[in-house]
Amino acid sequence: QLVESGGGLVQPGGSLRLSCVASGFTFSSSAMSWYRQGPGKERELVASISSGGGNTNYADSVKGRFTISRDNDKNTVYLQMNGLNSEDTAVYYCKARFGIRIYWGQGTQVTVSS
Repeated sequence: QLVESGGGLVQPGGSLRLSCVASGFTFSSSAMSWYRQGPGKERELVASISSGGGNTNYADSVKGRFTISRDNDKNTVYLQMNGLNSEDTAVYYCKARFGIRIYWGQGTQVTVSS
């Protein structure tokens, strides 16, 4: 199970930190990702992190603004989002890949608006 939190309404230029708490599988052996789906858009990969945290990847649209991290002791992955703009408005989903198994969270809404 994956449970996201931390979404909300934020003004342009603001920051949010999303959290995703995992249970029911071996988190420390799982690659983790954040995806988002904006209004009328397809779901897209935002950022990913390897099981040990040593490798990260970002979509070009968020490089330099977003940071993915994880705490394997807390079974939690984070997405720090800075410099938010209206294009970042979306439902953000956490995804885990444990072997051949894929898990998705229910999503958390992020709205960037003045």
